[in-house]
Amino acid sequence: MTGKVYLIGAGPGDPELMTVKAIRMLKEADAVVYDRLVSDEIIAMANPDAKMIFVGKSPKCHTVPQERINEILAEEALAGRTVARLKGGDPLIFGRGSEEAAHLVAQGVEVEYAPGITAAQGAASVTGVPLTHRGLATGVQYVTGHRQADNALDLDWKKLADPDTTLVVYMGVANIGQIAVGLMTEGLPGSTPVMAISRVSSPEESRMVSTLNRVAQDTRDAGLKPPTLFVIGKVVSLYDTALLSQEIEVAAHA
Repeated sequence: MTGKVYLIGAGPGDPELMTVKAIRMLKEADAVVYDRLVSDEIIAMANPDAKMIFVGKSPKCHTVPQERINEILAEEALAGRTVARLKGGDPLIFGRGSEEAAHLVAQGVEVEYAPGITAAQGAASVTGVPLTHRGLATGVQYVTGHRQADNALDLDWKKLADPDTTLVVYMGVANIGQIAVGLMTEGLPGSTPVMAISRVSSPEESRMVSTLNRVAQDTRDAGLKPPTLFVIGKVVSLYDTALLSQEIEVAAHA
């Protein structure tokens, strides 16, 4: 009999940010196909008898091409296994989950999703910086700062340079200078605050606060590496306030 594939969002790193459904699926699976950014703690939750298949990618180093990942998922399911496809963040937000699902459905394989906390939400939860805030941001936009095969960015800078929304840039370390120039060219002030956060909610997490006209240099000086998320907008001005509130709360319970 044909098996099925669970497309599971592992969240940004902290195992406690996984959903109950995601953990249940992971424990049920006969095979686990997992990415580089999935933590060891999350991997340890899998069925100990499951077949473990690593398909991790890093910038400019795709040891297992996406087409082959699609094939592996189909092969395992068509062999009758229940497969957990474990992805960092959410599989449907810059996770290529929909591409994998389309391939599987075409092969007659059943697909079920478990959404994950995406990195932007994870960043908000660990820093206290909201993605929307009354009087500062009426909406939020997610974009990727990287293009397949290192093609040039082709973003709608005018639409993105909205001072009343928060802009979240995934995978933007290499192109943050170009992104900043594109936004400032369309009128977003150079003084707009920016927060960069690397490896959200993991023990290796690092943060940096800058401004749009300095973020490229500050990112280089800080030595930030992928995966780094950039939050651009007035909400970042609440970062110090958020830290102060957390310190007050800790002191009150001491």
